Amino acid sequence: MKLLRFGENGQEQPGVLDQNGIIRDLSAHIGDISGPYLDKATQARLAQLDLGNLPEIASETRIGACVGAVGKLIAIGLNYSDHAQEAGMDVPPEPIIFHKATSSICGAFDDLERPRGASELDWEVELGVVIGTRAKYVSEATAMEHVAGYCTLNDASERTFQIKHSGQWTKGKCHDTFGAIGPWMVTADEIPDPQNLRLTTDVDQARMQNGTTATMVFGVQFLISYLSRFMTLEPGDIIATGTPPGVGMGQKPTPIYLTPGQVLELEVEGLGAQKHLVIEA
Repeated sequence: MKLLRFGENGQEQPGVLDQNGIIRDLSAHIGDISGPYLDKATQARLAQLDLGNLPEIASETRIGACVGAVGKLIAIGLNYSDHAQEAGMDVPPEPIIFHKATSSICGAFDDLERPRGASELDWEVELGVVIGTRAKYVSEATAMEHVAGYCTLNDASERTFQIKHSGQWTKGKCHDTFGAIGPWMVTADEIPDPQNLRLTTDVDQARMQNGTTATMVFGVQFLISYLSRFMTLEPGDIIATGTPPGVGMGQKPTPIYLTPGQVLELEVEGLGAQKHLVIEA
């Protein structure tokens, strides 16, 4: 299933995309697409619905972030060997973990804000992993049992804030709109191998990123197990698993960064595409 949330910001309702690409209203059957409703039993119940009998939502309706009330947005840095190479950094011996503020989360077609005083706004298409059941000290062998689904994710970054203002990466990772997720969460049963997905980014229709999750240093299964050693993963938490090469910072001979008026498009194979207009904050 392709589960989503539609409506104005802060007033989103749960929905599902049917086989004809029509958004259907799920609000009579589920409270939200969020932690309490991401377990396998709820998914199985929703899968039994006749989607054709559900109310149809107008195509022009805003699609919001595909998961609501996210508790933690956990990101993994330098998790693609070819991205680490373009950044001129060594592949880390263990995953680099940082957090993005949940206030950065937005919808797949919302505008992307360039922060005030920023000059190095960058893109990072990523595979997002949505946790469906509580995970604490889980083994690699059982890690995937805790996955509700996957989504396209943009780990937008302001490189000046991230790198040149000292301290942690968080400064450049948490501005409003820096964590677009969606357009929908695709349930895990539809993605048999998350390590075999193509990821792309276009800026003004010019292809910048074209990678595959096969070059991840640490795969989804390992990351869930690893993270669960340091924090409890709760239903509705999201893991941003890293980005392939082709980010603006890595462009040769001169880095390329986003400016207001440009259009950014990102897609993970099978998980839907995002499209953002860059604006000033």
